[in-house]
Amino acid sequence: MIELTERQKNLLLLIIRDYIESAQPIGSKRLMEHYRLDFSPATIRNEMSALTEMGYLRQPHTSAGRVPTEDGYRYFVSQMMHNAELPASVQHTISHQFHQSRADVDQWMTLAASILAHQSQGVSVITAPHSEQARYKHVELISTQGRQVLMVLVMAGGEVSQQILTLAEPVTQDRLSQTAARLNALLAALAVDAISALPARPDALDQDILTLIAQEMRRATSSASGEIYTDGLTNVLSEPEFAEADEARRALKIFEERSTLQDLLARTTTNSNIGGLQVIIGGEGEWEELRQCSMVIARYGVPGMATGTLGVLGPMRMSYTKTIPTVRYVAGILSDLVNDRIAGE
Repeated sequence: MIELTERQKNLLLLIIRDYIESAQPIGSKRLMEHYRLDFSPATIRNEMSALTEMGYLRQPHTSAGRVPTEDGYRYFVSQMMHNAELPASVQHTISHQFHQSRADVDQWMTLAASILAHQSQGVSVITAPHSEQARYKHVELISTQGRQVLMVLVMAGGEVSQQILTLAEPVTQDRLSQTAARLNALLAALAVDAISALPARPDALDQDILTLIAQEMRRATSSASGEIYTDGLTNVLSEPEFAEADEARRALKIFEERSTLQDLLARTTTNSNIGGLQVIIGGEGEWEELRQCSMVIARYGVPGMATGTLGVLGPMRMSYTKTIPTVRYVAGILSDLVNDRIAGE
């Protein structure tokens, strides 16, 4: 892209801010009247034409004003991404709401979804925290009948797996309890990779159970994507961009097809840092469902332990100056809560 002059930068930012608020094409007359600019309408028109040629603005109709393009929004976001802050009063309100909630993951997710939807007037999307690599906490082995044994495996973070095992021969409850005690002492707080790397156990039953534990922990790691919580869908459907039924259905489709939503969240945050933001504008050529939308997404949690994703979807005309700091702030609160929960365990 061609480097913008300071005047072009200022005009572009004014046009985008005004369009986000009004949803109406912005003309030179409106800019002069609203912002009392110290240069002529002819100069404004010339600069708007230049910005259009550069690809930052477009003209929907011959006689209409200009509206931002995807590149225009990207430039806008790049200019305010690190400067936008949530007012202290809003931070206090959000923090107080979480402080009053119970120490319960489901309640945290529901509250976070509600807060994001309300503050951004978009659709909130949150995945519950899940282990990046399963970490061992406790196992119980319970004799049921004959050669069958119930294995109850508890992982750090609270995930519980119950599995019926069929052993080669019947084993007493005393021996099962002794095996569980030895494994609990050996495996305490180990991640699945460390468990798989342990040398073979001299006791055959210990080794069999150890192998099954590692297999179950790998399954839990590979299948964990986190339950998805959403709120505020009516916020998006009330926007003028989605007045047409086809556009509304396209926006809804990504929420109906959860696998698509999970794929989007996973692909956009896999390599991002905790608290790092991603802004997807117009689907970035990859997600047709999002061609009229933008998403602001962040990871939260504790690296290497348990993480999740949260974000807001709205029209491309969303209020980035409000949505970006809200997503960043709520991600920080959820990271602190997950960290406190893990420390408490």
